[in-house]
Amino acid sequence: MTSPTRAELREHLVRTAIAGDVATSRENNLDHYRSLALRDPHYMFGLSFEGEWSFRQILELMSEKAGVVADPAHREGQDVIDPDRTIDAAEEMADRIAKVLRRGAPRVAVATGHPTGLLTVHLALARFAAANGAVLVTPAEGWTYMGGGIGRRRRIRYLDGVAMVEDRGSFVHTHDPHPMRAMLAEERPDFVIADHGWAGAAGEAGVETVGFADSNDPALFVGEAEGKIAVTVPLDDNVPPRLYAPLTAYLLDRAARSL
Repeated sequence: MTSPTRAELREHLVRTAIAGDVATSRENNLDHYRSLALRDPHYMFGLSFEGEWSFRQILELMSEKAGVVADPAHREGQDVIDPDRTIDAAEEMADRIAKVLRRGAPRVAVATGHPTGLLTVHLALARFAAANGAVLVTPAEGWTYMGGGIGRRRRIRYLDGVAMVEDRGSFVHTHDPHPMRAMLAEERPDFVIADHGWAGAAGEAGVETVGFADSNDPALFVGEAEGKIAVTVPLDDNVPPRLYAPLTAYLLDRAARSL
């Protein structure tokens, strides 16, 4: 589709609740910030942190980076993502992608833990990278591990160059960093486009990484603050896939113009 203007994209993000008044509740956001402050591995996405990152510090960071309500006394009800922060970060992500592609034949890994939402964005970015000289790497395909807390083996499977976790024939949502660690053990890419534990594990390993994260997933934003993640784009990460089309078009147009 034709790329929207910034104003058109901003209106779309708010209208579709990709940003603005998002579906993620204030209670859920604060619960996840507390869990990360307690270093719950499920919320750390494979990252380690140098700073203290208390609950209050995480809330302050999320207010700065994603635009959630800064007041700690706001404990329930609606929370928000600032659409201008979403667009600013998307532009920075696009510029980073273009910079990597200008190097000539970079090895790029693309992965998502959100096959019901953000997969469509990752597929488009993978196609764009490949069309502009990148080598899409697909290491560790078929690698399995016990994941999801349900006593079944999950495996890495690729769809058009995008890595996901598969469970009995279905792509599944995951925060796990283990699959990306397996990929890195087999082949280390130059650049990673991802989310959740895929992005966290890559950034922790020192690979240049850009990613997407919801307002209830603060780990990548903390990783960005500590220099392990290059760019984190704040957005609701699980709206109907078709609704991401204008954002995807804006990203690709910005990257193409930056090549």
